[in-house]
Amino acid sequence: MLQVSNKKKTLAIDHNALDQQCINTIRFLSVDAVEKANSGHPGLPLDAAPMAYVLWTKHLKHNPKNPKWFNRDRFVLSAGHGSMLLYSLLHLTGYDLSIEQIEQFRQWKSKTPGHPEKNITPGVETTTGPLGQGFGNGVGMAIAQAYLAARYNKPDFKIIDNYIYGLVSDGDLMEGVASEAASLAGHLKLGKLIYLYDDNHITLSASTQLTFTEDCAKRFEAYGWHTISVNDGNDTKALDKAIQEAKKETEKPSLILVRTHIGYGSPHKQDTFEAHGSPLGEEEVKLTKENLDWPTEPAFYVPQGATEHFRKAIELGKKEEEEWNTMFANYSKKYSDLASDLNRLINSELPANWDSEIPTFQADTRGMATRVACSKVMQSISKHLPEFIGGSADLNSSTHTALKDMGVFENPSMKKGDTQGAEKGDWGYNGRNLFFGVREHAMGAISNGLAAYGGIRPYCSTFLIFSDYMRPAIRLAAIMGLNVIYIFTHDSIALGEDGTTHQPVEQLISLRAIPELTLIRPADASETAEALRIAITTKNKPVALALTRQDVPTIDRNRFAKADNLKYGAYILEDVANAELVLIASGSEVHLIIETSELLKKDNVRVRLVSMPSWELFEEQSAEYRNQVLPSSIELRIAVEAGSPIGWECYVGAKGEVIGIKKFGSSAPAKVMMQEYGFTAKNIYDRATTILKKQKS
Repeated sequence: MLQVSNKKKTLAIDHNALDQQCINTIRFLSVDAVEKANSGHPGLPLDAAPMAYVLWTKHLKHNPKNPKWFNRDRFVLSAGHGSMLLYSLLHLTGYDLSIEQIEQFRQWKSKTPGHPEKNITPGVETTTGPLGQGFGNGVGMAIAQAYLAARYNKPDFKIIDNYIYGLVSDGDLMEGVASEAASLAGHLKLGKLIYLYDDNHITLSASTQLTFTEDCAKRFEAYGWHTISVNDGNDTKALDKAIQEAKKETEKPSLILVRTHIGYGSPHKQDTFEAHGSPLGEEEVKLTKENLDWPTEPAFYVPQGATEHFRKAIELGKKEEEEWNTMFANYSKKYSDLASDLNRLINSELPANWDSEIPTFQADTRGMATRVACSKVMQSISKHLPEFIGGSADLNSSTHTALKDMGVFENPSMKKGDTQGAEKGDWGYNGRNLFFGVREHAMGAISNGLAAYGGIRPYCSTFLIFSDYMRPAIRLAAIMGLNVIYIFTHDSIALGEDGTTHQPVEQLISLRAIPELTLIRPADASETAEALRIAITTKNKPVALALTRQDVPTIDRNRFAKADNLKYGAYILEDVANAELVLIASGSEVHLIIETSELLKKDNVRVRLVSMPSWELFEEQSAEYRNQVLPSSIELRIAVEAGSPIGWECYVGAKGEVIGIKKFGSSAPAKVMMQEYGFTAKNIYDRATTILKKQKS
């Protein structure tokens, strides 16, 4: 093996020259790109190039000319700061990523951004960089693979048969989200999941001796993982053997711990944190190239032999996909219904009848909690949508998000009789209820992985207050345009006695602040049905639903506008000629403005009522429509929402008011809470009367 010290070069080669040439090609494409950009992370590509080379040339099943081939292996670079490693591999193996794009690393509108981004760079499976998130994404992909294989494979047809590989770092394994995801993956026995751990003992600012001295092999064995140690990250034969061994382990996910040296080959920066997140510098690049027998000029040098070797992936990938296509054609003849269904899932299409059984909710002054209405709608659509799978963070009995009679996604070796709370139906990898446990961080990241894999429309659920635990994953779903559905219940201070720690105040506005996330807070059961319809049909965006714990009246749609107007984000619920006041509300407060309007009518006040369940959907409408709902001619407006008032000012205008919450909640029954915080028809009436008097004076 090739060993390099900080002082001099020591050669002891036991792998062939072509392998070494290819490995160094990866290294120095990465180093040159970082140097040209004067920004980036050269340390990881220098140390991890051998393991990446072995994986990509000897094991990874992929087609560079069709990055979306469904039965490809997935590769997740959880250590996203080492993005140039991935870009080098993609370019060299023949993806649509030119050398010019490599040279434009981290530049405006290039295909090589600072961290890998799905939908920007061909071949990037998921957006990574926030450490630990990619680890969780890979677990989600492995769940998707296991579910689809269990549902669609037949003994004579392994239609879904691929691995999820990942490269993780010290930083990834330190993040709590990785611990949560690893624990669940081990329990579920996800044997198609294989991670390579770049164990270089260095983080961005220090040695891991200061922060991370646990025995990671024992830790992951305790999680239920299969672990393999490779003591020299340059030993390609040992790396190849370790991956082969991991592939043979079918009942446990595998972690291959590879001892590496960050900044490998750099005479002055190897094994130092200086190699992590800064360019080596012109002189150090030159010395490193000399140290590893690489030409110092020109930059971005790719030997012809290395190109030819890497590009074998094109023909191999084409052949593998063609063989799969032939198998799928034969599968279609024998299992036509399954093949048609799987094709639909792969193409993200909905069946014609998917929403035919969504219930219609009749007017009811008592009504029901919107979380309960959501559950009823979920049951009606789940039988038509096998791709609709998900679960909660140990809150099924509170969020009402279990899919009845749809079974539990669970490792098949576990005895069903030993559990409580499990749903009826299939038990094993074809079950559709995911029990995430009390793991909101992992739930968010895993859901992203489910969506990124393809063929799945995932949902996940917790209390709205705990969306804070999921913000990194929600943000990444929005960046990637993944159609993850978040079902957040207990959406206001009206959850009551649990008090300040569980009562959301700032969560609605904080979710609205995330670009490309659609938040819907339905007013009643009928709007909830429409919200689910929007969530399922939305493409390239995550959707979050904010639902009540408490019962809310079901609005009489014979008197008021139809609930399908929810698709506009805001709509006129009730109107009068020459309205002088607009009352606006979302969610559970809509019934309050309806009550308030009855009080104001007795004073001959002309009131327009507007239900506004989604700012984002409203902003997508034309300026003409938005002005019809909230015309500038009606300056007196009151918005009512049991949450932070921030943001509502743009809808109420200079002369309007917002009835919201500017402090934390308290512990008391729901009715008391709403009364004390001013969410009553009487208080809204008083505020309306006051601004009407000001207008006339």
